[in-house]
Amino acid sequence: MVKVERIVANIATSDIAAAKRFYQGVLGLDLLMDMGWIATYGSEERMQAQVSFMAQGGSGTPVPDLSIEVDDVDAALAGMKKAGFAIEYGPADEPWGVRRFYVRDPFGRLVNILSHR
Repeated sequence: MVKVERIVANIATSDIAAAKRFYQGVLGLDLLMDMGWIATYGSEERMQAQVSFMAQGGSGTPVPDLSIEVDDVDAALAGMKKAGFAIEYGPADEPWGVRRFYVRDPFGRLVNILSHR
């Protein structure tokens, strides 16, 4: 059985910098990661929630609707395949330190399942 470690909502935008004033300036979230194509805001001290603003999904992929961090991405991949869900990307070991794959949920949402290496 896979243990979910974190769920991250991803919001597609062509203006990632616009998030700073609202989410950091007004709401007080910390900038946890900024790689140019993705800026992630959250607060590990107060909560385990993050919001990412993405121009792309990384490695030329589309922006996923959800990112779900698990403790064992390969076990999750095997479970998805066993359940008959089509894998749309990966598995891939990305240069920013995650192993991941994309799958569509039953409602058509693109979900990024990942583990940090």
